[in-house]
Formats: sequence, structure tokens, C-alpha cells
Amino acid sequence: MAANFDMIKRVYDNFENKVDKARKVVGRPLTYAEKVLYAHLAEEPTREFVRGKDFVDFYPDRVAMQDATAQMAMLQFMHAGRKTSAVPATAHADHLIVAQNGSKEDLEKAIEENREVYDFLESVCKKYGVGFWKPGAGIIHQVILENYAFPGGMMIGSDSHTPNAGGLGMIAIGVGGADVVDVMAGMPWELKWPKLIGVKLTGKLSGWTAPKDVILKLAGLLTVKGGTGAIIEYFGEGADSISCTGKATICNMGAEVGATTSVFPFDVKMANYLRKTDRADVAELAEKLAHQLKADDDVYANPKKYFDQLIEINLNELEPHINGPFTPDLAHPLSKMKEAVKENDYPDNISVALIGSCTNSSYEDIDRAANIAKQALAKGLKAKSQFTITPGSEQVRATIERDGQLQVLTELGGKVLANACGPCIGMWKRMDIKTGERNTIINSFNRNFAKRNDNNPETLSFVASPEIVTALAIAGRLSFNPETDTLKNEKGEEVKLDPPYGDELPLKGFVKDNKGYLEPTPDGFNTEVKIDPNSERLQFLERFEPWDGNDFVDLPLLLKAKGKCTTDHISPAGQWLRYRGHLDNISKNMFLGAVNAFTGKTGEAKNLFTGEYKPVHEVAREYKAKRLGWVVVGDENYGEGSSREHAAMEPRYLGGKAIIAKSFARIHETNLKKQGMLPLTFADPSDYDKIREDDRISIVGLKELSPEKPVKMIVKHKDGSQDEIMLNHSLSAGQIEWFKAGSALNLIAEKNK
Repeated sequence: MAANFDMIKRVYDNFENKVDKARKVVGRPLTYAEKVLYAHLAEEPTREFVRGKDFVDFYPDRVAMQDATAQMAMLQFMHAGRKTSAVPATAHADHLIVAQNGSKEDLEKAIEENREVYDFLESVCKKYGVGFWKPGAGIIHQVILENYAFPGGMMIGSDSHTPNAGGLGMIAIGVGGADVVDVMAGMPWELKWPKLIGVKLTGKLSGWTAPKDVILKLAGLLTVKGGTGAIIEYFGEGADSISCTGKATICNMGAEVGATTSVFPFDVKMANYLRKTDRADVAELAEKLAHQLKADDDVYANPKKYFDQLIEINLNELEPHINGPFTPDLAHPLSKMKEAVKENDYPDNISVALIGSCTNSSYEDIDRAANIAKQALAKGLKAKSQFTITPGSEQVRATIERDGQLQVLTELGGKVLANACGPCIGMWKRMDIKTGERNTIINSFNRNFAKRNDNNPETLSFVASPEIVTALAIAGRLSFNPETDTLKNEKGEEVKLDPPYGDELPLKGFVKDNKGYLEPTPDGFNTEVKIDPNSERLQFLERFEPWDGNDFVDLPLLLKAKGKCTTDHISPAGQWLRYRGHLDNISKNMFLGAVNAFTGKTGEAKNLFTGEYKPVHEVAREYKAKRLGWVVVGDENYGEGSSREHAAMEPRYLGGKAIIAKSFARIHETNLKKQGMLPLTFADPSDYDKIREDDRISIVGLKELSPEKPVKMIVKHKDGSQDEIMLNHSLSAGQIEWFKAGSALNLIAEKNK
């Protein structure tokens, strides 16, 4: 029986009735995403919700956390006043394993180095009824797809690539840990009712083109913020032709266009995957409800009537793509890559090629990559670049070991890394280059911001399908086009790689992982949570102070950030992941990667009292010691990237009161609200230019703070002049109560007393 089958059955038993009621209220046919949303409302609807405007409460079916975010989420949950999670929940130990020498050695080292964190997670999960997937079991999104995702369900997860589960027809949304705490505490979860982007897929993939190319193409069309505030809903004959795990790849990387989530309707491919992963019981329920687990007929017949934006992609004509460097939306069709290499002076030599990750480590992905490797070996070729393989789960790893794909890939020259995030999130101890050395890598991951993979700002990281990455690893050149180009083998012969083939699912079934999971126990609340009071990695949380009821007056400007300021810039990962459970220590990385608009340097700020430039966190601590709050000013799409709530908790902990930006990325904006900070946007974005280095900033009228009502900012310049600037916000009435209480958690704890 599938995990949490009783819960899934309840969802299906009520699904049709809830959708029928919603359809009557709305008075029109519904898209698939709308059906799932309406089926998970906290209260029955009385009207149609306004897309991009109304804040709406939901009850998700389950939550998921990865170890880097689970630490802070569970530390917060300990204050929530409950003995057990209100919904099924799991934590996954996948982020803290450093890739260096290979799977066995790296995993053993990680278990030793992270023992206190793993012991804490195991004990706190056991105490509060949360399942724990141990280190080596796999990457959260792959494990969720294999075990928990189901069509028509709703899940939130404390990782931005949670939408991976959309490949199994689930509305799965990446959030901060505080949102997860809300749902585990039995509270409704709030989301602004999303807009809808419809993507109609026609035709069928063939040749070198893979599911990954759908989202690489779409990223080029939408840009990194084109999906903000929207759900991307795929449909059409082309969607039906893509494997379940291929769909998951597309949904996973929807995070790179800022989408709330992405989803495919239920189909035969999903039913096949459910059965192969021992969930025939879920497949049977979904098949009985299949007419509801898709959009209504008129939506497919007249999609322009129902979507805010409609995009059509013909898979017959779709080319393989290579996206990058430094941003996942810089899309290059494969046929144009030679030209791009020359025009932009990209280093053509590929130093490392990497396949796998949560985005592309399915059986089908690895089988197609292995097919290319097998061809290459038969034709006298081997990898010219360093080549790594990251299986997404122990289930996939054991299966591709049994079926021979791993052996072929290692014979080609590949190194198998642990079933963990590794180089995708910066947990890569790279030995082949020095920091500052310009070089090219290519991977089948999802995100490629500067320093993202190896902490080297001069590494040009490109994203492609596993098939293209494997072919380019063999060629050793970014400009190589396997569709047209030949390679010289060890005998000096010109040979050409054929388009790859791979099975969607293993013919012999998957090899089960029976060791990686610790199930919750009924008497778990008696468990002692393990935190050493002298630990440098774990620290019990203190609650943030509530708002004192006064305006923010004459606050110093801590930092004016210029250009892209992602969560990687605000709170870098890599070596800092070790401190994710210790708020004071991890706060030493605050804004290390942010560019100071006045100096052009990263990670520094001016103390307005001493005139001295120091690391940003040190200046913040000096202000905090004076009991002075401060503000930060940011550029467009501030907080883009990972869901990490540390990027919101650190500024709050060190005395921040407000972040003022031209615009915010969705998850980060919500994270700031959850921690009791004010995320405010310039009513006139050009007012960003009025902010000077020595300004003192007041935000007034806070006692009258209310939804959709602008806020006034008074900026006093050092020369005695001042500017009055109007700021907008997206705070709902409930979110304003979070601000007043000091954090959403403070409010939850009061309600659970």
C-alpha cells in the first residue's frame, strides 16, 4: 500500500464534490490547476477569486523539508505548541554531503562531519511524528516523486524545486520553513491566488531533444521572473507523450522562471509510473477520477479564454538547448551554440560535465545517457572532460547498478557521486581549478548563478539535458553539436554519435531502498531532542520581539544592493550550509555576495557613525548593539532563487526592519513577512536612484498599515535635503498581524496555547 494511502483516499473521495461546487460558484469551466486549488481551500468558496490579488487560505495534504531547511523549520516548530505534525511530513538528508572523491567516501565523511545535525534531525523528527530519510537515501524531490506525490494532491516543501512533484499531477509549491511550520501546526496556509500560464505542447520529442529542452526553451521565453505569481499548466498531445519523470524535470525547473509551481494533468504515463513505484492502489483511484484530474473540455478547446498567457511549443520542431552562463534564462538553441561561444568568448574547453541532480536523475535520464556512453565506447571514444554522475535516490542508483548503466558510464570515464545535491547547490570541493580561474562547466542541473556550483565567480556554468551534457563530455567542447558534428576516435577515424534511446521505466522494476527511511513512532513525543549547548552548528531559537507600535524613525541605511540580489547573494550556501541550524553563526554570511551600489564591491557596508567599511553583518551587529534598526534597499526581483528562509531570518535577527526593493521574488517576499519584516516596493521604481549612502530613513504611518494602502518613506540626506517616497506592499490583513506579533510563529504559538 502507498504511504499515507488513507489521506490520499480522503482527498479523492471529496475531490469531485468540491470541484463541482467550485465550478458552480465560478460559473465556468476550470483548468486543472484551479480544480486542485479549489479542492484544497480552507473554506468553501462563495465567489471567484481574483488572480494575482486575493489572498486565499489552503489546507495542503502534506509537507516536505530538506535537511538544510529542516533544521530551522523544526527549531521553529518546537515553539508551535503541538505534540505532532498535523499532516504527513518528511525530512530528507540530502544537502550536507560534499562531493569530492566519490559516493562511498563522500557519504562516510558527511555522516561523520554532520553527525550532530543528523542526530538532531532524527530525534526532533521522531519527537514530532515526522518521517526522516537518512543521508544517502536520495534527494528530496526524487524521493517525494517515488513515494509520496499523487495526482490532484497539494504539497508545500521548504525547497524551491518542490514543484518537481507536478510531474505526477500534484500542486507542489516551494516555500520557506515558516510556511511549513504553519501547516504542520494545523493552521491554514496562505497564498495569493495565482495567475495561470498555459503551455500547449504539440508534436512529440525525437532525436537529441529531451524533456529538459521544453523548460530551457520556456525559460528563454519567460525570463527568470516571467512566471512570478503564476502557475504554469501544461497540456496537449505533446504533454501526454512525455514520461512522468520527464514531466517532473520540466516542473522542477519552472522555479527558474519564478513560477509559483508547474503542473501536468493526470495521464497514462503517470499511472505507469505509480505502478512501477508500487503504488497501484493510488493509480486505480486516480484512474477512476481521471475525468476530474485534468482541465474541463472547453479549456482545452478554447485555452485563450482561460489562461492569462498562452504559449505553444511544437515538440516536433523543438531543438536541444544550452542555457547560461550565470542565469538559467539565457537560452541558446544547440545549432546556435558555436556562434555564441565565438561571440561571447566563452571558454570552449569543458572542464567538468555533470549529470544527475533532483532535476535529471530518473531512470530514463540515466538510461539515455548510458546509451550515448555505450555508443561512444563502441566507436573508440571516451570522455575528454571530467564527468560526474549524481543519482537522485538510492532506488535509482541501485536499479541502474543492477541494469548496467553505471558500469557503462564509469567505463566512459565518469565518477559516481553520492545520492545527494552536491555540486548543484555548491557542495562541491573542486580540485581541478583555482578560484578566479575562468572555465566552463556544463550540467543537467537547474540553477547556474555565479558561484552557485563551485564558489568560483569565474566558472561559466551552462545547463542542458543529460543527453547533451554526456555528448559534450565526450567531445570536451562547448561548441560541439552532436546532431551535426563528428569526433575523431583513438584510431584517428571520424565517427558520429547517434541520437540516444532509453527506457522510461526499468523493465525489471525498481530495486527498493529498505534502509534509508525512519518512520514516525506513536510514542515519539517522549524522545529527547539532541542539541549540544556548546554546538557551533545548532542553537535553540529565541522568539523575535513583537512590533512596539511605533513608526520606524531615522533608521540607517545598511546596504543598497545593486543588480541581481538572489538568496545566494543574501545568504550563500556552500560552506555555510553547516550553520543552517545556528542562526547567530550563519548570520555571519549575511549579504556576503551582494554588490554595494555605492562602492561596487561585494559584501561590504559603511557604518554611518564611524565611516568605516566592514562586512555587512558586522555593521548590522554594531547597529543592533545600539538598539538601532536598519533598512536595506534592493533592485529588481530581489530574493530570486532558493527558498532558504535564512535570507529573511538573518536580517531580522540582526535588527532589520524593512527591505525596500523595486520588486520581490515570491518566496522571499513571503519569508520576510513570516519573520516580521516589512517587504516594501517603490511605487515609482526610479526612486531607487534617490537613495544615497549616508541616508537616514523613516517609514511612517505604520499604525494605519492596511492591505493595499501605500506607506510613506521619508529619506533624510546628509546635506539636509529630504525626499518623500511612496512605497507599496502586498501584506494581507492576516500578514499584518504577523508583523505586529513579531513573526507568524509568535501568532501560531499564541493560538495553540
